[in-house]
Amino acid sequence: QLQLVESGGGLVQSGGSLRLSCAASGRTLDYYAIGWFRQVPGKEREGVSCISSSGGTTNYADLGRFIISRDNAKDIVYLQMFSLKPEETGVYHCAARRTSCPATQYDYDTWGRGTQVTVSS
Repeated sequence: QLQLVESGGGLVQSGGSLRLSCAASGRTLDYYAIGWFRQVPGKEREGVSCISSSGGTTNYADLGRFIISRDNAKDIVYLQMFSLKPEETGVYHCAARRTSCPATQYDYDTWGRGTQVTVSS
């Protein structure tokens, strides 16, 4: 069974950068689309972006400062985040679905527990 573990979160100053990782265990990520989402306090969970099994990307939010990529050899999907803002503080999750990026977060099958990102002002 596929399991996902996020890492790379932490404390960063406003304007700083972080790279999050979503690592798989149990199964290879080769056949899965992986999406990144974030839960900001007081708001609903928001989609960030997704990368399909073939490497195509879908943006759920207009965040040109965030770049999603994958390394199938390592079974890891990354989310590189630049110019972070304090209002982007929250828990960042990755999720998986077979092959293609779904239209909404409700179509993902497997979720990681998340990694905390804190952006100080």
